[in-house]
Amino acid sequence: MTAEQTAREFLEQFHQVFQRFHRRESPHAYRPSRETLGVLQHLEQSGPMTVSEACNHFDRSQAAMSEIFQRMESRGLIERMSDERDRRRTLVWLTDTGKETTLRARQVLSIPLLTRAFEQLDEETRQAVLDGMVRLLSTNPQPPGDSHGSL
Repeated sequence: MTAEQTAREFLEQFHQVFQRFHRRESPHAYRPSRETLGVLQHLEQSGPMTVSEACNHFDRSQAAMSEIFQRMESRGLIERMSDERDRRRTLVWLTDTGKETTLRARQVLSIPLLTRAFEQLDEETRQAVLDGMVRLLSTNPQPPGDSHGSL
């Protein structure tokens, strides 16, 4: 099989893996908007920041960023706290709920479904699957311009 044929077969297998093992949530579960998820992910990576810093990063006005943070705060995703180094500054940071929401958004596959599937494989095969993924991922760095901070 050529590299392109392998790529096409991998793509088909990947699609089937996603369809079989993707995490399904209750229709009533909270699903953050792309905007909210972008802010949560940025906070997770950068740490606490002021509203002004967020305005600069996301290229939003003070009013727009304050409104975004207000919605997120009302959902319990973020909290405001005083900067210990400069009490005049107020920082925005993730709550435990915000951290859980970010983690859940990253977990597109179902741990219970994958566990049941891996239980049906011997340890050597499980390790081979993981080793193959690690090798594949080590061959190609992140695409240029890949950013989690855009809204």
